[in-house]
Amino acid sequence: MNVEISQSESEANPAGCGPIRPESEAIGSSLRHRVFDSVRSAGQISRIDLAKQLRVSPASITALVGELLDLGLLRESSDTTRMSTRGRPPVALSVQPDAGYVVGIKLARAQHTALLVDAAGRPLAQASLACAQRRRSLAQTLEETGQVLDALLKEAGLARADIACIGLGMPGMIDHATGQMVWSPLLTERDRPLRQLAEDAFGVPVAVDNDANLVTLAELWFGKGRAMADFAVVTIEQGVGMGLVINHRLYRGAGSLGMELGHTKVQMDGALCQCGQRGCLEAYIADYALVREASTALDPSHVDVAAPDVMLQQLYEQAKAGNEAARVIFRRAGRFLALGLANVVNLFDPPLIILSGERMQYDYLYADDVLREMHALALNRDAAPQKVETHAWGDLMWAHGAAALALSEIADAMAEGRG
Repeated sequence: MNVEISQSESEANPAGCGPIRPESEAIGSSLRHRVFDSVRSAGQISRIDLAKQLRVSPASITALVGELLDLGLLRESSDTTRMSTRGRPPVALSVQPDAGYVVGIKLARAQHTALLVDAAGRPLAQASLACAQRRRSLAQTLEETGQVLDALLKEAGLARADIACIGLGMPGMIDHATGQMVWSPLLTERDRPLRQLAEDAFGVPVAVDNDANLVTLAELWFGKGRAMADFAVVTIEQGVGMGLVINHRLYRGAGSLGMELGHTKVQMDGALCQCGQRGCLEAYIADYALVREASTALDPSHVDVAAPDVMLQQLYEQAKAGNEAARVIFRRAGRFLALGLANVVNLFDPPLIILSGERMQYDYLYADDVLREMHALALNRDAAPQKVETHAWGDLMWAHGAAALALSEIADAMAEGRG
C-alpha cells in the first residue's frame, strides 16, 4: 500500500469548488443554502459581492452569514481580492475548512485510490492500494476499501467518526438513488446493495456512483465544467463511460443507469463485451479490446500476456514506430470512437465534450481525422465542428469526483446546520 499526504494545499487560499451557476438557475434551495454554496464556489467573497450575486439585500446577507458563522460553517478573513489604504482592512467570507471532512474512493481493477477533502473542497491527504486479482467478491472489495480508508485517516490523524460522508465509485452499472450495484466488471456478484453494505462496514454515510459519473462530477466541481451549464464527458480506459451535465446538474436517467455509452450497440452480433452482450462500443475501444487485438500486431516472443498494460504500451510504441498492423488497430478504434461521439452529438448537442481517462495518452484515439469523422457523421455538418477537449487528471481524477459526490450529498445538511 502506498500512502501519501499533502499539507501544502490546505495552507493556500481557497480557490473555490462546486458548480458556478447564475442565481436565476439556483432553484429549489433555501437562501441560506445558496449563500453557503456561493461562498464555497467563490472560495472567497465579500458580503457586498455576495448580496449582488444573489440579488438580495445586504441586510438579508448579514443575517444569514451571521447564522452560518455561528454554526461554524463560514469564517471571516482578510479580503485578498480588495486592497484598502485606510481604515479597517476589507473582510471576506470563506468556508470553514474543518466544518466537515469527506472521503472520495475510486475502486479499480489494479489500484484503489482515496482522497480526503475538507468542507472547502481542498485535498488534505491521499492514499492508494495496489490490487492483484482481476475480479473479486464484494466482501473482499469492501475489506480492501476499509484498508485504504484507514490508512488515509491514520495519515491525516482522523477517525472514521470524523468523516461526514464517503463517496464511493467503481466501473459498471451503479444505481445512485438506491445504492444498488447492478453489475460491475470488478465483482463476481451482481445485484448487491453496495451502499448499505458499505455503510454497515464503515459506520459512515456512503454515496455510490459509477466511475464515469465520478469524472463528470470532478469536472463539474473542480475542473473545466464548473461554469458550464451543459457538457458531456466520455471516459476511455477499462471500459467506455459517459457523464452528462444539464443545467449545472449531473443527469443520471430515471433509474440512475443512463448514459451507458460504452454499451450502446455499434455492430449487431459483433465483438463480445465484458458485460456479456455483443457489439457494444467499448468492445472495440476499451483496454481489453485493444489487448485482444494486440497479439496480431506484436511479436509473440515479446508479448507479456499477463500484463495488459504492458501490451497496450508496446502496441502504442509499435504504432509510433511505424508498425502498420498496430496503426490499423488504433485507427479502427478511433473510427468507432468517432461513431460514438457523433451519436452523443446527435442525441444531446452538448457545447463541449471532454475526453478523459488513462487512454488519452494514446493520441490516435483523438487525432484530427477522428474528430473530422465525428463531425462528418453528425447531422448538422454546416455548423462549426463540435468542441472536444482532452483532460487527463492523473490517478486522483476519479477520487476527486468521489469526493465531489460526497460533498454534494451532505450539502443540504451542512448549509442547514444539520451536518
